Amino acid sequence: MFTGIIQSIGHIHEYDARGADARMVIAGGGLDFSDVALGDSIAVNGVCLTVVVLTADSFTVDVSAETLHCTAGFLPGAEVNLEKALRLADRLGGHLVSGHVDGVGTVHRFVPAGESHLLEIDAPTDLARYIIRKGSITVNGVSLTVNKVDGARFALNLIPHTLQMTTLKHLKTGSQVNLEVDMIARYVERLSLFTQTTDKD
Repeated sequence: MFTGIIQSIGHIHEYDARGADARMVIAGGGLDFSDVALGDSIAVNGVCLTVVVLTADSFTVDVSAETLHCTAGFLPGAEVNLEKALRLADRLGGHLVSGHVDGVGTVHRFVPAGESHLLEIDAPTDLARYIIRKGSITVNGVSLTVNKVDGARFALNLIPHTLQMTTLKHLKTGSQVNLEVDMIARYVERLSLFTQTTDKD
């Protein structure tokens, strides 16, 4: 589990395609690895990946073809948002994030709005029902609050601190982003469907 509070901006230092899969060496960008061990999870652009090799300033992960197919942003040299797995004693500064990307969205607009920036994203249609105004959503691993929803398009406000501490500052119209909807919304839907089925029986 993660919180969506980015701890470092790293980059994909090496990308080794292995058929449809890949092995990537990710430079940590100053991330503290003193409490990381082989087999631990680190969220990379919102994707939960397992550490298979660890050095003082980088870690290596194996990424399956399925993960590569369902996500965006894994390109040689690309900057990536990094977050170590949540510990039970940690503060939950963002919201509960599983690191399992639900779909890839497309940036519709990214423009200055006062001292902040307005970010509008078109989500896959099947995810739209989970996105609500003032609800939480994860964009490339960053926990954000939805300000407006119009069909499958939703709007976010990014403050200067968020832009400084994450890779979201590099977004532009047409950029693809990893989206994870609030897991509570999925549980509520499942509970509602189960209740309806039970009532019919």
